[in-house]
Amino acid sequence: MLTRIANVLDAAQIRSLRERLEQAGADWVDGRATAGHQGAAVKRNLQIAEESLVARELGAIVLGALERNPLFISAALPNRVYPPLFNRYEGEMHFGEHVDGAVRLIPGTGIKMRTDLSATLFLSAPEDYDGGELLVEDTSGVQKVKLPAGDLILYPATSLHRVTAVRRGVRLASFFWVQSMVRDAARRGLLFDLDMSIVRLTRDAPGNPALVSLTGCYHNLLRMWTEL
Repeated sequence: MLTRIANVLDAAQIRSLRERLEQAGADWVDGRATAGHQGAAVKRNLQIAEESLVARELGAIVLGALERNPLFISAALPNRVYPPLFNRYEGEMHFGEHVDGAVRLIPGTGIKMRTDLSATLFLSAPEDYDGGELLVEDTSGVQKVKLPAGDLILYPATSLHRVTAVRRGVRLASFFWVQSMVRDAARRGLLFDLDMSIVRLTRDAPGNPALVSLTGCYHNLLRMWTEL
């Protein structure tokens, strides 16, 4: 399941992040620095060095926005979020077909996390560059993703995916992984659908007695399936 989450960042935040990234200079390194053996062979982009001050500061802004976004919380049910990274594609840079590594070590912590979900947060407006689409294979075929700046796409880390070559302009984005409290994707999807139904019922029929029962079902299923 692919989930689009709109307006994770507002216009002022996007502008601030882009200005910092444009001034990053030597903090931009070969994107293969964080790629596994499979990914390194097909990855051609730049990214901000993980250990840099700019990566930590901008990552904190992204994490803060995610913590305040109820749709992200509902869709991901996050247990751990990998510190956000930032990449740049230009001049025919691309990332060929690959599957993200199953386990990653969070830098400087010694903590390993399972990558249940992958996320891309777009920082460039789609009209600012040609190409650069994120192509994700799912049960419905290949999904093409190119979102407005500030929007995020969340998709299973098990998916085969790639980024097409950027033929004009610059594509800036943040990317990261999520270990969910609910490992099973089907169960996570059911919980998301149930939560969205509760949200709609709360809006359309506030005070409906069914809300208490549905909310109880949601939390009891979450309690049954959560891994902490």
